[in-house]
This record gives sequence, structure tokens and C-alpha cells, in this order.
Amino acid sequence: MDKVKNILAIRNDRLGEFLLCIPAFRALKESFPGAKLTLAVDPYLLELAKCIDGVDEVIPWEGKKRKFSELLDISRELKKRKFDLCVIFNPTREANLASFLGGVPKRVGYSRKWGFLLTHKMKDLKNLGQRHEVEYNLELAALAGARTQDKALLLKIADIRPDCGIVAIHPWTSDPVKQWPIENFRELAAKLAEEMGRKVVILGGKENMALAAKYFSGLGKNVIDLTGKTGLLELAKAIKSSGLLVSGDSGPVHLSCAVGTPVVALFRNDLPGKTAKRWGPWAGNSAVIEKNSLAGITVDEVLNKIKEMSV
Repeated sequence: MDKVKNILAIRNDRLGEFLLCIPAFRALKESFPGAKLTLAVDPYLLELAKCIDGVDEVIPWEGKKRKFSELLDISRELKKRKFDLCVIFNPTREANLASFLGGVPKRVGYSRKWGFLLTHKMKDLKNLGQRHEVEYNLELAALAGARTQDKALLLKIADIRPDCGIVAIHPWTSDPVKQWPIENFRELAAKLAEEMGRKVVILGGKENMALAAKYFSGLGKNVIDLTGKTGLLELAKAIKSSGLLVSGDSGPVHLSCAVGTPVVALFRNDLPGKTAKRWGPWAGNSAVIEKNSLAGITVDEVLNKIKEMSV
């Protein structure tokens, strides 16, 4: 590609998907020295996006369908900013059209959702789940001419010393087919607190507060429910403060990897494109328990894995 001075990278969907682009963002910054790197993210990810090393600016771009007049406004803004490279990591008609109308000369993405508007595109095979999501994102960055040897997830969060006596638990998932039974998470929390003497922190969003109150109250002073009480930055700090995170397939798995906290992640392995091969923790200090049926994963299996990983 010609001299690149101003890069726009778009990933404006969910937490986990965004975090797994960090190595690809790094590749863009390293491969085009001196270029300004701007990320377009969903507004709720703004704080975390600013914690990525090498990112020069973060702009909000809510991932929703818009009227054509609204897309024209976005494209005018892109034109004013004079981007000369745009990499669209989550394909949408809106992003493809806005980057085209915004006059970005090099537009990189997937050949779907009006992919004909892009100058550099590749077939989207991610649903097959043959590689990890990080590797798919790096492959797209490579189409833009960007590569890196450093493929780690990393967020610059406050210097916090983890307490190995704390186990964080994130019992929720946005997809019911990836949900380990909540009753199992309750039993796990109780056994960690009562039998192992661990302090347990329950994490989740405001949408999980009612279920958290139902399942995790009455477990004693060593089980602390922080569900709905943290923003994303506070969530990252809470995970970083813990010795370990236990979670199903969800964004906090990847947030944990990005702040250096080991994870025990619970996955199904019978759904192509949704297995740990594509979505598992991207860190060597983590573990996956994976079965055809999540109900087949016992509480004792998870406890034993925690004991194996405890320092």
C-alpha cells in the first residue's frame, strides 16, 4: 500500500470480540510507523479502548442500523478526518458504505454485507471455527499490510497486585446454549467459600442483578455480589485484583486474559464456530473444561481445576 499516515479501525460490537482485536490493532500501529491509529468502538467500550497501547484516538460509533441521512453525516466526518486506511473488523453495510462515501482510499474488510464497496477484501470463514478469533483478526490486518510478532492481549490498567485468595466468578452468558447451569455456579461459590476458605466475587452486568440476588445471596460473608455495580473499567480492575476467574464463554474471559488473570473457562465443543478453538482464553496461564453438554461438567471438576491452578 501507499504511505499510510491515518488509520481507522472499526470494531463496534461486543466486549469479547473487541478485545480479541488487540493484537491486530498492534499490528497496524507497528507496521505503519508514525501513523495515527483511531479506533471506532461502541460507546460503552470507550474507556477500555483508551487502555490499549498505541491507540491515538477513540471515537464512538454505536453498532446499530441507521438512516441513510445519518450515514451521510458519518461519512462527512470520515472525509474531514482524511483517513487513508480503514480496516473493518466486524462487517456491516453501514461501515462499508460510510468508509466508501467518506473517501477512504484503502478499505479493508470481508466480502459480505456490501463488501463490493471495499478495495481489499477476503472471504469470511470465521463461522467454521477452524482458527482462533485472534488469528482471524490478524489475518485481516495482514490483508492491510500489517503484521506483528507480539500477539498478546494487553490492557494498560492500574498497577494492582492480585490476591490469590480471591476467586472471581462470572456466571452469565448472552447465549443460552453457552450457559453452565446457574445452580452449579452457586454450588461452586459455596464450596469455594466454605470448603476452601476463598473469598468469592460474583461479577456481571445490571441485566443480571435479579438472578444474582436470587442465586448468590445467603452464602455468607465470603461471597460478595458485585453484579451490576461495576462499569467495564471497574470490572477489569476487579478481575485483575483476583487470583483467578471462572466463567463460561463470555467477554470477561478475554478481559481476564488482557489484564493477566488466569481463567478457568467452561465451553461446549459440539457447536462449530462456538468452541474454545475459536473463542477460548488467549493466554497460556488459563484452562478450558470442554464437553458436548455443559450440564456434563461437574462442580467437582471445576473445583479440581481451580486447585490445580492455585498458587
